[in-house]
Amino acid sequence: MSKNPKATADFSLILASSVHDMKNSLGMLIHSVETLCEQLPEDQQKGLGVSTIRYEAERVNNDLIHLLGIYRIKEKKLAAHLDEFYLDDICSEQRAQYQEILANKGISLEIECPNHLAWFFDRELVSGIINNALNNASRYTKAKIKITAKSITIDADEYLEISINDDGQGYPKSILEIEPDEVLNNINFKSGSTSLGLYFASQVASLHQQGSKRGRISLENGGELGGGLFRVFLP
Repeated sequence: MSKNPKATADFSLILASSVHDMKNSLGMLIHSVETLCEQLPEDQQKGLGVSTIRYEAERVNNDLIHLLGIYRIKEKKLAAHLDEFYLDDICSEQRAQYQEILANKGISLEIECPNHLAWFFDRELVSGIINNALNNASRYTKAKIKITAKSITIDADEYLEISINDDGQGYPKSILEIEPDEVLNNINFKSGSTSLGLYFASQVASLHQQGSKRGRISLENGGELGGGLFRVFLP
């Protein structure tokens, strides 16, 4: 039996609308938690596991943002709006967002980025990629995470490389063996791994184009800290 294209399109629109509503509701919940936290002494916040609530709420919120982003990409309604930004500012923003959560877990975060390094990219989209990689690293690292941003040359072309490295066990073999664009075809609900963030990162990176050059991501194990190494390359 053939599928009805209109029914499929209608369902996609309904799903996207529902995800948008859930994201807004979760945003209100996160804001309420932040407001309540401001009224509590710091020691009580730790006792109530406030950082864990924040972390999990932000993680779900990120997944919803990724779902909406993927829907917009598939509908060709999402484009990269390029402007020049300093990488040190972007990395510092991510540090500020994760500092409390990582500190409560006993995880150190190091940033290696030249003060003068600037690049043209979509700030919101690239921040989302870094945020997702940091979120993932914070779940699986042992004690250290390092963000590195630098300009590199590949086949005589200049690229911006942003990497997130941790000292955990690294990415599973099943993830390393597939292309980022194919991760949604290898969802493992039993393990709880949907790889949604990796697919989103791959799609967002490819939105950054300069002539025939496209952005991309790569995954491997090792790096300076010996664990998972996530890298995004932007032309």
